[in-house]
Amino acid sequence: MNNVRVPNQRSVVDRRALSGEVAALWADGGAGARPAIVAALKAALEAGRAELGRRLEEKPSAGHEITAGYAFLVDQMLRAVHDHVVADVYPAANRTAGERLTIMAVGGYGRAEMAPHSDVDLAFIHPTRSAPWCEQVIEAMLYCLWDLGLKVGHSSRSVDDTIRMARGDLTIRTALLEGRYVWGDQDLYDEVTRRFADEVVKGTEKQFVAEKLEERNARHKRMGDSRYVVEPNVKDGKGALRDLQTLYWIGKYIHKVRSAADLVDAGLFTEAEYRSFRRAEGFMLAVRCHLHTITGRAEDRLTFDLQREVARRMNFADRTGKSAVERFMQFYFLQAKRVGSLTGVFLAHIDEQFARSRVRKGLLAGFTPRARDLKGYKVFGGRIAAPSDDWFRKDPVRLIEVFQLAETHRLEIHPETMRQAARDAGLIRRQVRDDPRANALFLDVLAGRNDPETVLRWMNEAGVFGRFVPDFGRVNAQMQFDMYHHYTVDEHTIRAIGLLARIEKGELAADHPRSTRLIHEVASRRVAYVAALLHDIAKGRGGDHSLLGGDIAEELCPRFGLDAQETDLVAWLVRQHLLMSRTAFKRDLTDPKTIEDFVGEVQSVERLKHLMILTAIDIRAVGPGTWNSWKGQLLGELSDAATERLRLGHMKHGRKERVAAKKEAVGSLLGDRRGLLAHYADRFDDSYWIAEPEDIVALNIVQYGQSHEDKDNLSVHCEVYPSRGATLVTVIAADHPGLFYRVAGGIHLAGANIIDARIHTTRSGWAVDNFLVQDPQGRPFSEAAQLKRLEAAIADALANKRALVPELAKRPLPLNRSKAFDVSPVVTFDNQASNRFTVIEVQARDRAALLNRLARTLFENRLVVNSAHVTNFGERAADTFYVTDLTGGKIVAPTRLKAIEAALLAAASDERQAELEGV
Repeated sequence: MNNVRVPNQRSVVDRRALSGEVAALWADGGAGARPAIVAALKAALEAGRAELGRRLEEKPSAGHEITAGYAFLVDQMLRAVHDHVVADVYPAANRTAGERLTIMAVGGYGRAEMAPHSDVDLAFIHPTRSAPWCEQVIEAMLYCLWDLGLKVGHSSRSVDDTIRMARGDLTIRTALLEGRYVWGDQDLYDEVTRRFADEVVKGTEKQFVAEKLEERNARHKRMGDSRYVVEPNVKDGKGALRDLQTLYWIGKYIHKVRSAADLVDAGLFTEAEYRSFRRAEGFMLAVRCHLHTITGRAEDRLTFDLQREVARRMNFADRTGKSAVERFMQFYFLQAKRVGSLTGVFLAHIDEQFARSRVRKGLLAGFTPRARDLKGYKVFGGRIAAPSDDWFRKDPVRLIEVFQLAETHRLEIHPETMRQAARDAGLIRRQVRDDPRANALFLDVLAGRNDPETVLRWMNEAGVFGRFVPDFGRVNAQMQFDMYHHYTVDEHTIRAIGLLARIEKGELAADHPRSTRLIHEVASRRVAYVAALLHDIAKGRGGDHSLLGGDIAEELCPRFGLDAQETDLVAWLVRQHLLMSRTAFKRDLTDPKTIEDFVGEVQSVERLKHLMILTAIDIRAVGPGTWNSWKGQLLGELSDAATERLRLGHMKHGRKERVAAKKEAVGSLLGDRRGLLAHYADRFDDSYWIAEPEDIVALNIVQYGQSHEDKDNLSVHCEVYPSRGATLVTVIAADHPGLFYRVAGGIHLAGANIIDARIHTTRSGWAVDNFLVQDPQGRPFSEAAQLKRLEAAIADALANKRALVPELAKRPLPLNRSKAFDVSPVVTFDNQASNRFTVIEVQARDRAALLNRLARTLFENRLVVNSAHVTNFGERAADTFYVTDLTGGKIVAPTRLKAIEAALLAAASDERQAELEGV
C-alpha cells in the first residue's frame, strides 16, 4: 500500500557493506563471532533508526516516507540475517526441492507502514510440512532478530497449510492479503499468492466484506464508537488508520488492487477522494511515528499528556483563542471526519457493485423496479438521489432540501449524491444563507421529528452544515482540551440535539422524567432545538463563550425564521446555559438566598422549563457517565423550588410552617417509632430541619436515638441512597474542632469521593454530619465490605489511629493524566450569595483528598463549615463551602479574607502536594 520510495537509502542502511562486515567477522571467528555479528547488526539498526528519527524531525508530517523508511530498514536487516544464516550457519550445497524458504512481510510491515516500535510480522513459508533445514534456518534467524531487540510476530507453515488455514481464519486471510515478498525463494512466494487468489479469495468476496465490516464495528464499539473522542487511538479508533486499511483490504480482495491508487481505477474513489485518502493516511502515520518516538514504545493512543508534545513536534503554533494543541487536534479530527466520509462513499459503492452482480431468477428475472419521484429526486431502495450531476448547481438551496427530505421521509442519501453535496457545498454563499426557504428547510432538519441527529451528522460530513452556518463551521472538529469533555464541540452539539429528540419522543423518560414532561409544555419547541445548536457555538474564540454565543444567537435566530420573542429566549438560554448547573452543583439549595438569586436571573417559568431541558442534554452530551441520578436530583430540587417561587412570588410557607410540615412528614415516615420525635426533635435547630430532606431526617433521628441509648461517643452509619445515586454516610459524634476534615480524610482513605456534605451541631453539642459519597467511577458504595471499610476508616480517623496526612498523600489520583493540564488554583469569596454565611469556592486541579486538605485549612483558619458542595469537571475540581467565623458571623475583613485565600491557594497547589508527599 505504501509505494513510497525511500530517498537516499544507503544513509539509512547499506546492506551490501553490512553483509560484507558480517561475512568477514564469520570468516575470522566462525560460530564464536556471533556476539560481534549481533553487535554489528545492532549498530546498523540503531544508526538507521537515528537517521529516520532525524528525518522525522526535519519533515514532521512525512508519514508515508518515514514509515516506508522503517520498513526498508527492517527489510535490509532481514535480508542480511537470512543471507548470513543460509551461507554461514546452515549452508546446504545441494538443497532438495523441499529445502526452500520464502519470507513474507505481513500486517503493517507487509504494507510497508512501520512506526519506530511496530512489531515485525513475518510469515515463513516452505514447500512441505517436514522441512528440518527450513526449521533450522527460521530458528537461527528468529534468535538473531530477537537479539537485535525486534518484536517479531511470526508463523512457519507449508504452502498447503497456509492455504487451508487462510480459508477458515479471517486474520490469516487478511495477513496474506497484504503479504509482501521480502527475501528467499521468489517462486515459492509466487505459488502462495497465486493459490491464495484462486483457492481462497475467489467466490468469498461478499463473505470477506461482511466479516471485515463486522470486525470494524466491534472495534469501533470497543474504542468509544465515535471519531470525535478527545483521546483518540490513531491506529484502531473510529476514523483512524485501521479504517483506511479496511478500505484497502476490501478493495484488494474484490478488485485485486495492488495499491491505494488503484482504487481510483476500480471506480471506488475519484482522484480528489484518493488525494484526501493519502493526506489523511500520511498525517495519521506521522502522528503515530511521533507517538512511538516520544514514548519509546508502540503507543497508539493520543492521550492528553502526549497531545501537547506531538503538536509541538509537528510545528503547530498558538493562535488567538486557540492553543497549538487545540489546533493540532482540530486538524486531526478533520482528517478523521474525512476518513468517515470516504468510508461511507466507498462502502456504498461496494454495496452497489454487489447488487448489480446479483443474478435474478424466476418470474422477476427481467423486471427492474422503477425509482419513484419525490420533488424531483429519485427514491429507490430507501435512498434519495439527485437526478443529475448538475442538480445542486442549478439551485444550491437543494443542498439543504435533500437533507430535509431525508429526515422527513426517513431516507438514506445515496452515496453519489453525498459525494455531489460534498463537492458542491462551496456553492452555499451569502445568498443561499439568507434565503428564507433554505432557512425554513434547515430548521425542519434541526427540529426534525424522526432522527435529526443522524441527518445533521450527514450534513456535517458533507461540509454543508458548516457552510450554511459558518459559526458552526468554526467549531467543526474543535476539541476542548480538558478531561471533562469527551467529544469535539460539533460532535457534542449534534449529540445534544439527538438527546433532545429522544427526550421529546419519550425514549429517555427513565433518566429524564422532568425534561420529558417539560418539552411538551414549552411554548416553542423550535427554541429548544436552536438553543441546543447554539449553546457552545462561540467556543474557541477567546472570551466568555456564553456571552459571545448570545450575540451570535441574536444574529442567527431571525435568519432561521424565529420571531423576536423566540430570539430573545434563545439568546438568553445561550448566555445562561451554565447558570442552572452552577447553582445546583455549587450552591446550598436549602438556603433561601440561593433560590432568590437564581429566580432573579430566570424571571419566568418558560425560561426555567427551557433551561432545565438544555442543562440536562448539555451535561449528558458531554460523554458517558457524566449524567447521574445525583445531578438529576439536584437540578430537580432547584427546579421545584424556583417554580414555586416564580408561580407564587414567594415560598409557599414561612420558616416556622416549613419546619412544622417537615416534622409532620418525618413523623409519618417513622411510623411506630414516631415517639423519637418527642425525645429528640427539639435538639435540632430550624436550619437543620430546613436543610435536610425528610427521609434523611428520619434516618438521623433513629441513629441519634440509638447512639444516645448506647451511650456511645461515636456512631457511623452507611447505606446506599438509590434516589441520589450515592451512598449516605452519617456521622454522629460529640462535636469538636476539626471533626469535618478528619471525617473527610477517613472517607478518602476508604477510596470514596465526597460529592455533598451537610454539617450540623445540635443544641446539646453533638455533631450530626451527612455526607453523600461515590466510588471513583461515580457509583454508590454498595457492597457490605465497602460499607464496613468506610465505617472503619472514619472511626480510625476520628480516633487518631491513622496518620491522615502521609497516608492521604500516598493515595494516587485515579485521573493522574490531569498533570497534562495547567490548572492554577483560584479562590473566590461571596458574601452576597447567602444571608447567614460567607460562601468560599475553590477551583483547583483534582487530586487525592483535596477536600480533606481544604477542610483542614479552613479549620486551621478558625472557620466553621456549615455545608460543602463538591463538583468535578474532569481534571478540575470546584469545592464550595458555606462558612462562618467562630462567633457565627460572616468573614468580611479584607486582611482576614486575604490570609484565608493565601492558605487555601497553598493547600490546593502542586507545591503543597509535593510537601505532603515528602512527609
